Amino acid sequence: MINNKICLSFIIIHVLDQTQENEIEELGLLGKPSPMPVINVPPQVESEYIKPQKEEVLEPFYKFFRDGKSAEETSDSEDVSEEISMEEEEDKKISVEYYDPKQGDFVVGVVVSGNEYKLDVNIGADLLGTMLTKEVLPLYEKELDNLLCDFEKNPEEFLMKGKMGIVRNEEALSGGPVAGQPVVEHGTVLFAEVLGRTLSGRPLISTRRLFRRLAWHRVRQIKQLNEPIEVKITEWNTGGLLTRIEGLRAFLPKIELVNRVNNFTELKENVGRRIFVQITRISEDTNDLILSEKEAWNAKHLKEGTLLEGTVRKIFPYGAQIRIGESNRSGLLHISNITRGEIASVNDVLAIDEKVKVLVVKSMFPDKISLSTAVLESEPGLFLSNRERVFSEASEMAKKYRQKLPAVSIIRKLERLPDALPFNDEDNMYANWKWFKFERDNEPK
Repeated sequence: MINNKICLSFIIIHVLDQTQENEIEELGLLGKPSPMPVINVPPQVESEYIKPQKEEVLEPFYKFFRDGKSAEETSDSEDVSEEISMEEEEDKKISVEYYDPKQGDFVVGVVVSGNEYKLDVNIGADLLGTMLTKEVLPLYEKELDNLLCDFEKNPEEFLMKGKMGIVRNEEALSGGPVAGQPVVEHGTVLFAEVLGRTLSGRPLISTRRLFRRLAWHRVRQIKQLNEPIEVKITEWNTGGLLTRIEGLRAFLPKIELVNRVNNFTELKENVGRRIFVQITRISEDTNDLILSEKEAWNAKHLKEGTLLEGTVRKIFPYGAQIRIGESNRSGLLHISNITRGEIASVNDVLAIDEKVKVLVVKSMFPDKISLSTAVLESEPGLFLSNRERVFSEASEMAKKYRQKLPAVSIIRKLERLPDALPFNDEDNMYANWKWFKFERDNEPK
């Protein structure tokens, strides 16, 4: 029984396999690749994809804007409207020219907005300029004493032509910290220098930098005049003293002091003093401003015809060494310049540590100081007979001596500085001057 079933199942399976082979040939495995070779089947040619036109794609959407009109009906009207709109746009076009800021340019601008951190300044460029609040005022902490002007105490010092100062306000200086506010009001006109551009492309400008350029220009003018100026010593270091001229830091080496300094204590005692100095060297590139008290002292006290007080320091057979004032400078009072009378020895007339009045006369040697008491005598030999009278009449005799000197022209024609700034010509000084028009409020329109 079992064997019969097995044989029957084998026969059924065999029959099924034959019928499946026939179906494969007829149905082609329902579109799947046939394992049997296909004969005389023509190759299929893929049709090329044609990209539709833009108008065809957008045609369904145009009907919402054409009020139901077809493309053919609206094409003519669109062409006409495009021509009209092009003509109108050409008529409305306005040529706008912006200022192109370059590094180092001097510019003028108007504050349009800002806060306690920065200001937005219109300088005529395509983008607003940026100025940090610390770059608005030409002030450092050490510059306040030099720039603050107290009209109640010393107005004459700040009324001189060309002096830059800020009116002192005790209420503002003595007040405590307040909430941050804009440094300047909107609409304020500022003059500045272009430093470059920010990461966003906006011009970066600074008023402080411009004021420093002006200060260096002023310092070069002072040096060109070659006249002593009075300064106040504010700091000291191991090499000398520090002060400020027009807000710029200046250095006075201790070797250029009139009085010799023996230790740091004596050097520190000069802080707060007001002394006359002369500018000897300037370098804006290295920020060097070197002063000399000796040069200023020579210019003030060693001019021919200057009356000085001194002390006899040493006596020589040919004359006496006179210490001038309280300084370490000394000059020679030659035996021929002591009196117009006759003397046999200098020791017969002068003594060590004796106080005398002398007049500076022309020296035969440029680096030597030549002094005289003989020109102070109203009568020949008066210094020998009545020395007190000679000293009492010294001022009058010195004045007469100066009147006999050859006249020197006071007016000097100063050469133009090589890097002078055109202060009187705004068109050339400020690169964007033509982008602004300034009017006074009281001018008739």
